Parts: sequence; structure tokens; C-alpha cells
Amino acid sequence: MRLVRWTPDDLVRRLDDVVAVYGEAMGYRADLLEARRGYIATHVRRPGFRAVASLTTEGHLAGFGYGYLGAAGQWWHDQVHRALDGEARQRWLTHCFEVVELHVRPPAQGHGLGAGQLRALLTMAEGSTTLLSTPEADEQRSRAWRLYRRFGFVDILRHFHFPGDERPFGVLGRDLPLPPPGPGAPAPDTP
Repeated sequence: MRLVRWTPDDLVRRLDDVVAVYGEAMGYRADLLEARRGYIATHVRRPGFRAVASLTTEGHLAGFGYGYLGAAGQWWHDQVHRALDGEARQRWLTHCFEVVELHVRPPAQGHGLGAGQLRALLTMAEGSTTLLSTPEADEQRSRAWRLYRRFGFVDILRHFHFPGDERPFGVLGRDLPLPPPGPGAPAPDTP
């Protein structure tokens, strides 16, 4: 497995693969995936965009992650902004890197790919804080929740409902930069 940095063009070139991994990891319907395709294609042009991918030795996409600097007028940012009080807005949203997507194909999960992707993404990120949202789950059983807790993410909002999704989400955050990685931590290659 190889961890690589992706440019916006790299992600757009592999958009079919990205959408397939996203669908497998999230279990979303095909119609929702088509809508996500359009969003992802526009996200790559946002300020502070960073992306990483985990590729097999054959070049198949096993996982990916991306994010960018949050700003007023962006849907996710505005939803979270409305839910926070003034002090929390100032603390978390002033110069925030939003982890928009971080996914690993289910058969490839449990082998450290998500952790490698998250570390690489946050190491490359601009911002003084980072935020992400993830569906609420049993923190002891959910790989995603365990990963975010290992990285020091704390609760910002819990049981939050985004318009158009009946599931509750946790919004989690942490300060940036990350501490230096330990020995043997994967570093992304350039494609």
C-alpha cells in the first residue's frame, strides 16, 4: 500500500473511484452518490484544499481523504456555525481546516490506512483548528470514533442533525498542528 498526496486534478481524474470508495464506506444509495460526485468536484477548488490517497501496488484506490479551509457561505461550515455559541465559533471556526471526507474501503479497514491518511492530511493542513463530522456510533465499537479519539479530537457538538439526513452526527475538533509523528509513521509520497 502506498500513501500519496493528491492535487485537485489527481482527485478529479479518479472521481469515479473516489465516489465508489465513498459509497462502499458509507453505504449510501446510488442517487445520493451522484449528488456527492458534483459536490466533490467543486470542493477541489476551495482555499486550502489538501488530499491524500491510499493506493494498492496495482494502483487501485483503497482509501482517500480531503479537506479545505472552512468559510462562511460553505454549507457545512454554515450549519455548524449556526449551532455554536459566539465563543465556540471564535475558538473553532476562525481558521479551521475541515476534514470533509476520510474513507477506506471496508475490506481494507483495520490496517492503519485511515490513521495514515488522517495524519498526512492534518500534517499538510492550513489552519489553527480542525473539525469533522461523523455519524453517531458506539465509540468503543466504531473504528472511525476510535481513530478520531486517538488523534485527540474532542466533542464540539453531539447528536447534531444536518438538514436532509435523519442520522445524528458528532462534530469533533482538535487544535493544529499535530505533534510530530512517532517512528515508522507513514509519510505520503507525491503521485
